Amino acid sequence: MTMDAIRLDLEGLAARVSDGAKIALPPDYSYCAMALVRAIIARNVRDLHLVGVPALGFQADQLIGAGCVGTVETAAVTLGEFGLAPRFSASIKAASIRMLDATCPAIHAGLQASEKGVPFMPLRGVIGSDVEKRRDDWVIGQNPFAENDPILMVKAIQPDFAMFHAPLADRFGNVWVGVRRELMLMAHAAKSSLVTAEKIVDGNLLDDPVRAAGTIPGLYVGAIAEAEQGAWPLGIPGGYDADQDELARYVDMARTEEGFAAYMAGTKAVAAE
Repeated sequence: MTMDAIRLDLEGLAARVSDGAKIALPPDYSYCAMALVRAIIARNVRDLHLVGVPALGFQADQLIGAGCVGTVETAAVTLGEFGLAPRFSASIKAASIRMLDATCPAIHAGLQASEKGVPFMPLRGVIGSDVEKRRDDWVIGQNPFAENDPILMVKAIQPDFAMFHAPLADRFGNVWVGVRRELMLMAHAAKSSLVTAEKIVDGNLLDDPVRAAGTIPGLYVGAIAEAEQGAWPLGIPGGYDADQDELARYVDMARTEEGFAAYMAGTKAVAAE
């Protein structure tokens, strides 16, 4: 018998995130739970460890600007066509956050190790780089099946939570993400997933032969919340476009601490209406 999923509101979902949690976040071009990010900021959570899968953007910049982040582990932090992430850049210059540089393949390898339940994943192409030299948690070993063949062993990455938005979920906690395979990997690797969805339906998405292949089973989802326009001001592929004017306004205001604070206060006021 399939049990109903734990269904919460945004505040209840955010309350599951405690200080020091390790959270996997997708890039801006995927499905980002921006409404949940704002709810976490409102709770004044601290010392989060963000894992970009494989890169971070507006979600991370706002969490960093709000003082919620202690560590960033990612291949990049970028706002794409909007340029550098202002609060991330300021925090790096001030050395107020810990940075764990990685590459896209290394992030995926670490998560794949966790997904498979193994302590590490072998990887090529990073040995000898400055990235590899600065990662004390990565180890260079020998390929046991060949001579003189060093290989990098990337330690498994197991987030406490995978956190993302989805176009659709059902009452059993199954979440449809379509072709966004990084969300599948995040959910498999993490201890649990916190998901917001544009719509939660009564049926079972896994019973739909068209949607089943793009659906994350509720087994990997800790709790869900319905949040219409939950990715705003980012968009969701196939759903709605990003609010370019709003994103530009954020980047302009967030260049200073005072501007960032004013932007977040204004966003909070709009959300409360």
